[in-house]
Amino acid sequence: MAFRTRVSVADMTSLNGKLALVTGASSGIGLEAARRLTTAGAQVLVAVRDLAKAAKVLPGAALRALDLASLDSVATLADELLADGRPIDLLINNAGVMAPPTRQTTADGFELQFGTNYLGHFALTGRLLPLLSRVTTLTSSAARQARLDLGDLQSERKYSGVRAYGRSKLADLLFALELDRRSREHGWGIVSNAAHPGTTLTGLYAAGPNLGRAKPAPHEAIMTRLARWGVLVQGVDQGVLPILYAATDPAATGGKLYGPDGLGQFTGGPTELPVYRSARDRNVAARLWDASAALTGVTFERNLSGPSAAR
Repeated sequence: MAFRTRVSVADMTSLNGKLALVTGASSGIGLEAARRLTTAGAQVLVAVRDLAKAAKVLPGAALRALDLASLDSVATLADELLADGRPIDLLINNAGVMAPPTRQTTADGFELQFGTNYLGHFALTGRLLPLLSRVTTLTSSAARQARLDLGDLQSERKYSGVRAYGRSKLADLLFALELDRRSREHGWGIVSNAAHPGTTLTGLYAAGPNLGRAKPAPHEAIMTRLARWGVLVQGVDQGVLPILYAATDPAATGGKLYGPDGLGQFTGGPTELPVYRSARDRNVAARLWDASAALTGVTFERNLSGPSAAR
């Protein structure tokens, strides 16, 4: 069911007075989202690893240091924002890494993609819970074919970069849906949904696949060629639309998945998508939530006072 197939800054609801936090906003979808939210009137906090890079592409932006591959970095940022005490109207869990060819780990020993794309955002959202009212978490169409192995979440037994990426994005989708269910159950007042940008040409296709390689991987060149031909790949100006729709439009509700309306969900305007079969098992979502809380040491409590307690 399509709501509408084009969203632009001109017809976005005014975000004057709203505070948004966007992770990974120094490039790609995150950068475009930060720019458009700012144009729509929001104050945007840009949470990134590379502050100098972000300052160049978003001059004058409110920058915050965040490395999602480090739970200490997540806790530091959360403590700062909790101390500020200002409600965060929109949280967009965007940052990520895709398909390193060899298994790598975060500062805390988690498989890099599962730790960065999912666990880092799980921990950040949990710590910021008292401040939040709306959360949009980025997933991927790769989640459609993914399957979680709850006994091997860190891909220690057998590693495939593409498979581990799909699992991390499936975890993001399961988390977004479970957060909305728990919010309604416990009265947290948080709207949580998920969105994906389709096949959008960003730096993901170079950064991840090139990790640990002496020669560049072919992914970026292939994607650039397809984008130039206008085949199955779109630019960030289009790919950001489902994310903006999910995060800002009153018609985009909690517990839903949004993405492109085109063939195969590769390209197109924003629409509500059926939740992937791989993400419909509530028991799996609950078990993943419990495992994630144990791994990160973060529990979700709506009424915290002072800095976040879990470390």
